[in-house]
Order: sequence, then structure tokens, then C-alpha cells
Amino acid sequence: MAVMAASPTPLLLLDGQLTVLAVSASFCVTFQLDPLSVAGTDVFSLGQGEWDRPQLRALLQATSAGAGEVDAYEMDVVRPDQDLRNVLIQARRLDYLDLENIRVLVAVSDVTEARADARLKDEALAKHSVLLKEIRHRVANSLQIIASVLLQTARNTQSEESRAHLSDAHHRVMSVAGLERLLSASPPGDEEVRLHAYLRSLCASIGASMIADPKQITLTVSDGHDIVPARVSLSLGLIVTELVINALKHAFPDRRRGRVTVGYEGHGPNWILSVRDDGVGMPSDLAPTSAGLGTSIVESLAKQLRASVEIESTHAGTTVNVVHTQLALVVNATTGAADPAARPPWRSREAS
Repeated sequence: MAVMAASPTPLLLLDGQLTVLAVSASFCVTFQLDPLSVAGTDVFSLGQGEWDRPQLRALLQATSAGAGEVDAYEMDVVRPDQDLRNVLIQARRLDYLDLENIRVLVAVSDVTEARADARLKDEALAKHSVLLKEIRHRVANSLQIIASVLLQTARNTQSEESRAHLSDAHHRVMSVAGLERLLSASPPGDEEVRLHAYLRSLCASIGASMIADPKQITLTVSDGHDIVPARVSLSLGLIVTELVINALKHAFPDRRRGRVTVGYEGHGPNWILSVRDDGVGMPSDLAPTSAGLGTSIVESLAKQLRASVEIESTHAGTTVNVVHTQLALVVNATTGAADPAARPPWRSREAS
């Protein structure tokens, strides 16, 4: 009884008929009850009858009979003269030698403030999600305008080199705009992207502006259902943009027919992004130092993703794989530094 009375947790000790034998002082303080009026009272008659709930009655009766126990029953305690309280109830039948006298220990946790804080947090997150969605929608519109200006400027530029630079910048901006538009249309709070749908939309946009005859060159994205974080999908989209532009520019000279295929396969934390074509392959005399801006962008984005770039080129075409694994780097025993993977030069001498 002394332990019960001194417990900082609101406790009730009940007999087999669910009559209160003892109560902690904290229970009386929390629920504003007179300690002298509690002992000997039916638990469902406490206060003004706010504890008399059919489901709670059934649970405590089952616990008293040894047919179960209450782990976390949540209910609202409502009295006209008090604020509403959210409580979490646990109940156990005590096992001890006096089998004739059943005892049930009931612990009550007041979670009112915790639930109120959770509701405030949920409301704040909901407002944040709506605001973020609106911002992304506006960013997508702004990027669309910037892309249109770049494309219009490219069409009015006399220099072929400047036109190529502006056209490539247009595709890069469209890559980001496409992702922002996709995220703005996703459910609030969703920070993940269905990658294959995004890549199909991205490649359709690139193909529409760069492929004059779809019967001559086809650009496809392999099937899949991978979902990745938004920040990862942005980098992957930019990588695909660079690799596809590179392939369409240089793999099919002299009106050669061909196919460019984009694929992504994920297995847990490991994944492979691939862009392959069946074009002419990379020139064998391409100097290692001839990498252009497109190469630098892909290498930089892959590094941010902690991935490596692998290139295979033959007379039957070129395949570029961006590979992410969680395998540890092999450390050079002499220098103590990780040996970088050897990477072949890019196919083109492009200005992209």
C-alpha cells in the first residue's frame, strides 16, 4: 500500500470485482479526485462515471478472469468540470500465492500534452508540405520560362557553337523542371520519385527536340518500378540528360539508324544506371584529356552519389554505366589512398 501511494505513476489496485483497494496519490492529483472517496469504490464509479466505458469494462473483466491483459488502451476522460484528458491504460492480473484474492494492477499514463504536441506537429508538417508543393510548382514554372528563353535564344544565334551550348543548357534546365513539376503533383509530404516514370518523361522531352525522325533513331526507357529519394532522382536525371544528349549527337553520324536505351536497376542500396546505344562507338584516338563539360557534369554528379562511371565502347555501340555499391574501396598499401577506378575517355569531343 505504501508503494502504491508513493508511486509517481497513476496506479490503481483492484480486486476481482474491480473494486479499488488502493490508489496512488499521483492518480488522485492527475484526475482531481479525493483520495478518501476512491478506496472501496467500483472503478467505473470514479469521479462522475467518466471511467465507465463498455470497452474498458470488458478489457478489465477479461484481465481479472485471467483471459487477457491490457497493453495500451487509449481513451478520453471527460468531466464537465475538467479539461479533456487523453490517457493510456495498462492492466495486469498479479500472480502471487493468495489465489483466492485476485488483484489487478492498473497503470494510467496521461498523454494529453504528448497528443497535443503531435497534433501541432502534424498540422505544421501539413502546412509545410502544402507550402513546399506550391513553391515547387512555381519553381517548375520559372524553370520552364528559363528553358523557353534559352531555346528561343539558341534559335536566333548565328554561332553553331553557341547554339549547341544554349540547346544543351535548355535540356539541363528542362531536366530539373520536369522533376519539380513531378514533385509538385505528388501527394503532400512525399519526397520520393517513381524514377522510371520521371526518366520516360525526361527522355520524351529530349527526344522531341533532338530527334528529327523517330523512325531513324529511337530513345526508350526500360521498364521498372524503382522509387528513389527526390535528391537522388535529380542527379540521376541530369546524368541521363548528359549521356542521352551525347549519344544522340555522336553515335549516329551520316543519318545512321540506331537506338538509345536508358535503364535503371536497383537492389537494396546498390543500383546501376545505364545508357547504351548501338551506334559507331568511341573514336580509338580520342585523347584522355578531351573531356568536355558533359563529361565533367556526369563525373561530378556520380561522385556526389558515391558512384563510379564505367564505359564500354565497341564497333557495336557504347554503354555507360553509373554504378553505386556499398563495397569498401581497396586502399593502396603504399600510399594509403584509395585507388581510383580507371575510366575510358568519352566518345565525343563535344562542346557539351
